[in-house]
Amino acid sequence: MGCGMTRLLFASHSGAISGAERVLLDIVTAFPQASAFVFENGDLPARLQAAGLVVHVSSHGQTLAEARRDSGLTTLLPMMSTLLRIMAELVRSVGKAELVYANSQKAFTLAALASGMRRRKLVWHLHDILSPAHFGKLQRLLQTRLANAFADRVIVPSTATGQAFIEAGGRRDLVTIVPNGVRRVRDMRSKAELRSLLGLPQDRKLAGVFSRLSPWKGQHIVLEALTQVPDVTAIFAGSALFGEHDYAQSLREQASDPRIADRAIFLGQRSDVDLLMQAMDVVIHPSIDPEPFGLTLVEAMLAGVSLLASDAGASSEILANGRYGRLFAPGDAGALVNALNDEWISRRHHPADADARIELARQHALDVYSVERMNASIAGILDAVSGKA
Repeated sequence: MGCGMTRLLFASHSGAISGAERVLLDIVTAFPQASAFVFENGDLPARLQAAGLVVHVSSHGQTLAEARRDSGLTTLLPMMSTLLRIMAELVRSVGKAELVYANSQKAFTLAALASGMRRRKLVWHLHDILSPAHFGKLQRLLQTRLANAFADRVIVPSTATGQAFIEAGGRRDLVTIVPNGVRRVRDMRSKAELRSLLGLPQDRKLAGVFSRLSPWKGQHIVLEALTQVPDVTAIFAGSALFGEHDYAQSLREQASDPRIADRAIFLGQRSDVDLLMQAMDVVIHPSIDPEPFGLTLVEAMLAGVSLLASDAGASSEILANGRYGRLFAPGDAGALVNALNDEWISRRHHPADADARIELARQHALDVYSVERMNASIAGILDAVSGKA
């Protein structure tokens, strides 16, 4: 599968692999003749090269790690010389392409300018919610103005993400919703076998939290709730990626509370998340700010595990307002405690109903959130934008 063009350039800023980069790695499988421009070295360029793409890594992009989503002029102005150097590199790469596919917010900023200079088509895959909770006013204004002026299409993974773009000033006619695809094969071993293999406790209720350690991801809410559910052990898989190491340290300090010290287990970054998820009794997705999509939600559904998610952003959309998992108020540890208690009561008194909901959620995820469906939609969009539909 692939669109009719042969000169497609993917642009992404981070060399590390988080949610947006995982989606990109699935997308590029449909476009093996494409090339890529990545601002930073790391796992992503290596994985893109392994997928067959010709990859250029900027010589100057590592210093942009200090630029955060909410960065203001005082942070960005000293980086202008670096941005101009990266811009020069990107302009050269864009000149060899017919269409540019920007896969991140930082990459889009420079790709919009480079595409405009080179008069190239531009598609922005917006993986973030452009809201005050995530971005400063200057960044939101800059992003929407650049999109309105230079983007031919803005792909978003959810209605929540598209609406936030429009409310921030983006043009409604640019937006196309393409739900993220997730690739997952279930392991048929039992939870007990998987826990033994992974070195996890066998005789406890395990609640898994799978995301990078970041304040808005809400791991501190889970730790707070843990003090009120003495029969639950929380397993945290993920690490701090984007200058959020102080938060990771604060979580470990919070977890040293004697009430939970032996029930909060931090595993760090893991490559076996699929097996870890299946070993859990429940997966918790505790984001305190609106979630643009949440790959963890779909992964948990495909893993056949009960899911508890904060009702923020796309979570209610993916879980059909609670049909496929329990929703609780974001940032509210008490609400999470109630959701956990309701889950255990349901398991104890209505096990068949609980199993039926899990299977219904898995089938829904298979139908709606496949990589093949995502890539077919994106290929159609790129053909339309390039005039080759």
